[in-house]
Amino acid sequence: MAAALMKSISGIRGIVGETLTPEVIHRTGVAMARYTKRGTVVIGRDTRPTGTAIASGIQSTLLMAGCNVVDIGVVPTPTVQIMVEELRADGGIVISASHNPVQWNAFKLVSGSGSFLGPAEIKRFFAFMEQPFKFARWNGFGYLTINDDAELVHIERVLRVVDRDLIRKRGFTVVLDSVNGAGSMITPRLLSDLGCRVIPVNCEPDGMFPRGAEPLPENLSDLSQQVRRYRADIGFAQDPDADRLAVVNEEGRPVGEEYTIAMVSEHLLSKEQGPVVINLSTTKAVDDIAVRYGVECIRAKVGEINVVEEMQRRGARIGGEGNGGVISPEVHYGRDSLAGIAYILEMLAQRDTTVSQIVNDLPAYVMKKGKVAYNPARFDKRRLDRIKKKHRGERITETDGLRIEFRKNTDFKQGWVHLRPSNTEPIFRIIAEGTDDAQARAIYRYFSDLLK
Repeated sequence: MAAALMKSISGIRGIVGETLTPEVIHRTGVAMARYTKRGTVVIGRDTRPTGTAIASGIQSTLLMAGCNVVDIGVVPTPTVQIMVEELRADGGIVISASHNPVQWNAFKLVSGSGSFLGPAEIKRFFAFMEQPFKFARWNGFGYLTINDDAELVHIERVLRVVDRDLIRKRGFTVVLDSVNGAGSMITPRLLSDLGCRVIPVNCEPDGMFPRGAEPLPENLSDLSQQVRRYRADIGFAQDPDADRLAVVNEEGRPVGEEYTIAMVSEHLLSKEQGPVVINLSTTKAVDDIAVRYGVECIRAKVGEINVVEEMQRRGARIGGEGNGGVISPEVHYGRDSLAGIAYILEMLAQRDTTVSQIVNDLPAYVMKKGKVAYNPARFDKRRLDRIKKKHRGERITETDGLRIEFRKNTDFKQGWVHLRPSNTEPIFRIIAEGTDDAQARAIYRYFSDLLK
């Protein structure tokens, strides 16, 4: 049985040919035309084999609706967001299913501000998909423009916020695994501009993912091996649309994607203090780093736009998500692996140290993530109520599923768990963190058994 079409704060995604059909492509184009009032729309995509056909379909709908379309080709998700800002477009569409397997594809929907559509906007957009629409007459069609400058614009945005000369002097050797995705071309270019010797792994932009799409430790064996082989200073891993970043240290050991935002937070706060915003599923290490620098750490609902909106309200210095997503306002309000790469290289250069030493100096926690099958129509929401009642007295947050921070439970004290339905897959996510591996696994196992 095919998975249902997923429509959420993260956009629209499904399995191509099953739930993501020509009709869905058409309706998405119509809705974007209505949302932008037949304005200018920037379109970019990742390397998935289905991306070309889907891009052609939605471009045709937009042009016939009277929109002007700017096609920027195969680029990371943050590049589309940046180009919406640069061109002062009315909206944008990223054709990418991010970490989902290759048979999936999706539409990430960008507002005129360059950020994703917020909760109210996405609700209005979905309503537009169901409403009748009158297309333009033959002499009212829009124009298609091909823009080849997007990579350069994105790279320059990143370079201007770091000390590029200092990084160049170090002459880092970097191994890069872009999972044959959208980061395969732009990221080596950025690293070369920073004076790095680049060893590419899985950087053929053919969209056939040679490993698991997420930059998780279990998917990074090739990257780790090449770091050791070339005695590299660091290894970087991206997901297919290059908005997430994971790090492998100089010994070839994955640091874990949770520590990407921890490393960048430590670096940026050491230079200039300000609030930090992370989501409810992000490592507690970031809270501790905020305390270290005397700043507030605020937690938002999971979902990039939820973090972005809270960052804008708080005037945050840095923000992000524990899945390897770094959001730096001085670059743009969106998760950006290229920004994360540049900051981490600057951190290594300024401190004249290794990745291992930096991580050793950060607060240490262990996280265990997993999932259980989830059918929204059949899930008994009272189950979460019973879990909450059983753990009253702990610090409980219900803004996004159920998050419990343990302060009294002697076995789980100083740990936490977050239980929530996914925005991108028909699953229920379980994220548990503890002070060591045994505690993290115990918390995870306990709540996994409850949900199953």
